[in-house]
Amino acid sequence: MAAEQDPEGLAARPLLTDLYQATMALGYWRAGRARDPAEFELFFRRCPFGGAFALAAGLRDCVRFLRAFRLRDADVQFLASVLPPDTDPAFFEHLRALDCSGVTVRALSEGSLAFPGVPVLQVSGPLLVAQLLETPLLCLVSYASLVATNAARLRLIAGPEKRLLEMGLRRAQGPNGGLTASTYSYLGGFDSSSNVLAGQLCGVPVAGTLAHSFVTSFSGTEVPPDSMLAPAAGQGPRVDLATCVEGWLERVCAHLGLGVQEPHPGERAAFVAYALAFPRAFQGLLDTYSVRRSGLPNFLAVALALGELGYRAVGVRLDSGDLLRQAQEIRGLFKSTAARFQVPWLESVPIAVSNNIDEEELARLAQEGSEVNVIGIGTSVVTCPLQPSLGCVYKLVSVGGQPRMKLTEDPEKQTLPGSKAAFRLLGSDGSLLLDLLQLAEEPPPQAGQELRVWPRGAQESRTVRPAHVEPLLQLWVQDGQLCEHLPSLAESRAFAQLSLSRLSPAHRRLEHPEPYQVALSEKLQALVDRLSAGGSP
Repeated sequence: MAAEQDPEGLAARPLLTDLYQATMALGYWRAGRARDPAEFELFFRRCPFGGAFALAAGLRDCVRFLRAFRLRDADVQFLASVLPPDTDPAFFEHLRALDCSGVTVRALSEGSLAFPGVPVLQVSGPLLVAQLLETPLLCLVSYASLVATNAARLRLIAGPEKRLLEMGLRRAQGPNGGLTASTYSYLGGFDSSSNVLAGQLCGVPVAGTLAHSFVTSFSGTEVPPDSMLAPAAGQGPRVDLATCVEGWLERVCAHLGLGVQEPHPGERAAFVAYALAFPRAFQGLLDTYSVRRSGLPNFLAVALALGELGYRAVGVRLDSGDLLRQAQEIRGLFKSTAARFQVPWLESVPIAVSNNIDEEELARLAQEGSEVNVIGIGTSVVTCPLQPSLGCVYKLVSVGGQPRMKLTEDPEKQTLPGSKAAFRLLGSDGSLLLDLLQLAEEPPPQAGQELRVWPRGAQESRTVRPAHVEPLLQLWVQDGQLCEHLPSLAESRAFAQLSLSRLSPAHRRLEHPEPYQVALSEKLQALVDRLSAGGSP
């Protein structure tokens, strides 16, 4: 796997924002409030895809954005062109001097389980700057978390043994969407991606072989410039692979009950060409013409010819038809051919499948007894068709140390006021009991101590006695400086899988799951009630 690099040029820029952030910035500055201390929270209101969990993702991108945040002269000039022409020039000088040196960020660790209402990010700093960060941070967190969660669902369906390949770059919403999808589907549990740039910039393992165009480009009349291949061990004479393949084709066709003229010669020539280029990584794409009458016998002839030289084919791929049934049939033919020619390794050659695989088809391919080993998924992972947006929001919760609350006509859109801390309460067996939100000024809950809490959406309080307590929001950036080492993508991926393993089966269930409980402390609930009734903080 390649080392991660800083993908400069692909990260968000300050003007990747909504115009009203700039108009509000002018309003704050004109009112003399640009430097008022403020705190915002980024969270979502409902778990995606009808599930009971989400995975938090995008933190590393957010930190990279914050550390590089600076309005260039061209940025300020453009803002001047879209704001009123009589705007005080001193405002634009203020913008030129902005950075995130006064910004502090607390957040869930990347790969953490996230639940509705619990902050994924807490951003505190000067009001004007913290407001300008809203849209870019939402953009960086929302899609990354959605894709990671979608990938996690697909991993849960596939189970731990099937290898999942993300191959959706050509279906993604633009280049940056493709890079984000490849990166965070890996975090969510996929094994690799076809996206080469995600490998170079983000360290995602990359995988891929050949397409139907490679196969159809050959007619069978081509003469390789050099069809000689040395044994895998490096000792012994070189062998003409094409000639060897023709010899094996007769034996394979006899075994399969086919005429030697039935397998397509162009397909065979393509396989030979690919095998000469990748003798240690030969894989056959079987369905260009006919799997049973052409792709399979051509693959077997090349694989067995390579086997004589000490090489082992790494797999076959199917991209059409009933993938489960075909995989069963191919495995049976691999076994019978392995027995016929005394080549045991052929029995276990991996079978990869692709072709618009969604959750329903994935469940079918992953069922017990399936002979499918590798599953390539594109559209269904990168476009998140079951839910195209996570719906994250970024809301002001405090200004000048005073709590702020949005009441609104829609109770679901009411916000929770005040600077807060968040904790995950666990039972003695390590099971997750609930997430607790409380005011930052309150002492943290203690293991073994009975607490009275108010579950969100409930009319009454309840008591809980946690055996373990975990703080959720970690300090990552303080006054613009990174204060914790950011885990690598691979480390965050491992943490995500660990996090998912802690969910109960009822919460992990993808259809009709039991909602996970998020609760408020008594003091936070009292503040909500007071502000809702029109009282002062």
